Amino acid sequence: MPERKKNATNKTKATAASHSSQASPPSHEGFIPPHGGYEKLLSYPKTQIIYDATIRFCDRFISIKSRTHDQMVQAARSGNKNIAEGSQVSGTSKESEIKLTNVARGSLEELLGDYKDYLRQHGLRLWDKNSKEALFVRKLGAKPDTSYESYRAYIETRSAEVVANILICLIHQANYLLDQLLRRLEQDFLKEGGLRERMTRARLAARAKQGGWQ
Repeated sequence: MPERKKNATNKTKATAASHSSQASPPSHEGFIPPHGGYEKLLSYPKTQIIYDATIRFCDRFISIKSRTHDQMVQAARSGNKNIAEGSQVSGTSKESEIKLTNVARGSLEELLGDYKDYLRQHGLRLWDKNSKEALFVRKLGAKPDTSYESYRAYIETRSAEVVANILICLIHQANYLLDQLLRRLEQDFLKEGGLRERMTRARLAARAKQGGWQ
């Protein structure tokens, strides 16, 4: 009888210990979830190429005294850096990550318009998306580990028409990747209760605006 009691006590202790280990997170995990790693996002290296290539384009074909020169470079920079910043803050605010990724997407859309404007204003041809030139650029961009070096020979030696069209193809590729990323981030955010948080903030903001906190 005492032996049975002893075995039952040991079994109870083992079960409790098992439940405790399952309920508690591993000690090596911090309060803030993993974040960063933007270099592994497919959109990041693409926007880095766009940023570097836009600097070369503007230096070659647009006067440094022109406001357009600075605007295009800043839009390309924003498209790249906001992805990195969004990834870095993702550990503390998923909504901030979405907002910054949207800023990157909007900056690239602005830059896309600038390149199309340049072609139109200078009477240059905009490649059809199924043209042999556009298909070549898309094929080049689909290769793994592409970088600015993959495009350097074209960006630094070809005409303004060719370089602008290459950048337009690259921006379309980056925008497609960012759209996919944003859909995934939004789905994850909503799964984690993000919609409820947004609605609560909206109600509080409405009350504050009305001046009533009853």
